[in-house]
Amino acid sequence: MKPAVKAAHVAPGDVEKQLQSFIAKFSAEHQALIRSVRAALRKRLPSANELVYDNYNFFVIGYSTTERPTDSIVSLAAGASGVGLSFPYCGARLPDPHKLLLGSGISNRFIRLDSAKVLGRPEVEALIAAAVGMAKTPLPAGGRGALIIRSVSAKQRPRRK
Repeated sequence: MKPAVKAAHVAPGDVEKQLQSFIAKFSAEHQALIRSVRAALRKRLPSANELVYDNYNFFVIGYSTTERPTDSIVSLAAGASGVGLSFPYCGARLPDPHKLLLGSGISNRFIRLDSAKVLGRPEVEALIAAAVGMAKTPLPAGGRGALIIRSVSAKQRPRRK
């Protein structure tokens, strides 16, 4: 595991280039989806830190109220089979009257995304708002969150089918 790389310690362009290199491992279709979902989440949660993991199983961008992974509200998770929106620490407690959430873990739940437009659906926006409301640490009232590369696995599953 490489140590965290913070935007404050590395030129922001270099961190962004590294992030883009992770995304470039995916098919063109998934690259476009990852970028559009990231843009939508950044717009919805501008003061959240983006915690990036290029792990063995998944590429993940967590949107966190702090630099701690356990303070992540939602995560964009991508693998060769697709892209999802994960609620890693509060998913099992979220009100889900529309039965959108998948998974059966102790805390994590997710929805599959075929378009960033899914994030704008009222029932999905309600899930995100509820997750924001459950955060242990509130989102900063202003400013822009940092882009932080948390870990990169030397060995990874293929990112394309």
